[in-house]
Amino acid sequence: MKEDTRKIGEDYNDAGPEVSDLDHPKIHKGLVGLYVDESLITYIDGINGKLYYRGYPVKELCENSTFEEVAYLLIYGKLPSNSEFNAFKDLLIKERNIPDNIISILKSFPRNTTRIELLRTAISALSLYDPDDYDYTEPANIRKGLRIVAKMPTLLAFAHRIQTNLPLVEPSEDLSHSANYYYMMTGNKPSKDFEEAYDDVLICHADHSINSSTFSCRVTVSTLSDIYSGITSAIGTLRGPLHGGANEAVMKYMVNEIKRKERVIPWAEKKLARKEKIMGFGHRVYKTWDPRAVILRDIAMNFFKKAQNGELIDKIPNNGHNIHDEVDYIVEMTEILNDYMIKTKQIYPNVDLFSAGLLHTLGIPTASFTPLFAASRSAGWVAHAIEQLKDNKLIRPRLRYIGKLDKKYAKIEER
Repeated sequence: MKEDTRKIGEDYNDAGPEVSDLDHPKIHKGLVGLYVDESLITYIDGINGKLYYRGYPVKELCENSTFEEVAYLLIYGKLPSNSEFNAFKDLLIKERNIPDNIISILKSFPRNTTRIELLRTAISALSLYDPDDYDYTEPANIRKGLRIVAKMPTLLAFAHRIQTNLPLVEPSEDLSHSANYYYMMTGNKPSKDFEEAYDDVLICHADHSINSSTFSCRVTVSTLSDIYSGITSAIGTLRGPLHGGANEAVMKYMVNEIKRKERVIPWAEKKLARKEKIMGFGHRVYKTWDPRAVILRDIAMNFFKKAQNGELIDKIPNNGHNIHDEVDYIVEMTEILNDYMIKTKQIYPNVDLFSAGLLHTLGIPTASFTPLFAASRSAGWVAHAIEQLKDNKLIRPRLRYIGKLDKKYAKIEER
């Protein structure tokens, strides 16, 4: 075992100033509006609906970049040169394969296990096979992080195909990160427009500042735990329906409950009358359109027009994913729902509303929507783990105790 290279600062066990809970009454439930640190990774302008990675508008990155380049930008803090970009792509390709023992673990899980649970366990187990497992230097952490980014699509694609009794599709050595992910998942190499759309989905989900899963990751590594533990914490957080899974919920609404476009508004009226939340709308940060929703909406509408013209029949994997004999076009129903919510409730859509219809159009199984979020966000999680450790302080907030004190203990036979 290598020597533990982590540095424990003098403030490692520092719980902060000696302030009585009773003398510090202000509570920020859910940490709403609180800044826990400074960051150079992502900026969100919630008032104007803008999102930036390392200062670059995400819209421009979607128009001009690739997921590999965005991952490099997030992790290294700058756009790569041509040689750096090629070396980075080659490294991700080289690291796509996973150990046979991990495949055996995936095959051993119950068939009703969700993909995100499979991923959470597999990432944790994967750390045991990493050659840098006990090296905690920044270069080693970056190497480990890049292996996670490279292997996550393989884990997810294998998990999906095992769960659905399909033969495994081995990683390609020629395809881009997004094209290879799509290929392993569906068994079909994507057309150029499908690859570009899938790339944009990954870019849009690559980071989003200090969201719940990223916070979990940073809390974990702030204890000087390893980066695999940080990513595992993030995945566990993403499993919760208040963070991940909203696009899956949107699909289930459309396919199982609404089905026809004329039923969209009556369905929404009933949901709102019962004071039930409609997933895919509202965001704690954005007070207007989620910029990622704008990007994915434009792409989805473009594919919708192609679908209406019959241009996608031969592109969608297995063509069995096309359910339009029973359900109207998801994108069209989404647009009706979006218009209704904005006009009647002034509630704007978030990224999940339009990613659902787009992923469905691309032929991605609904059960793989949330895991795709994890595969995209892995780049951001790694970037945040590295940033946290550059100037680390143990993240240890306080809870204000509101119960009674000095209670009298009663022996068990007297209670």
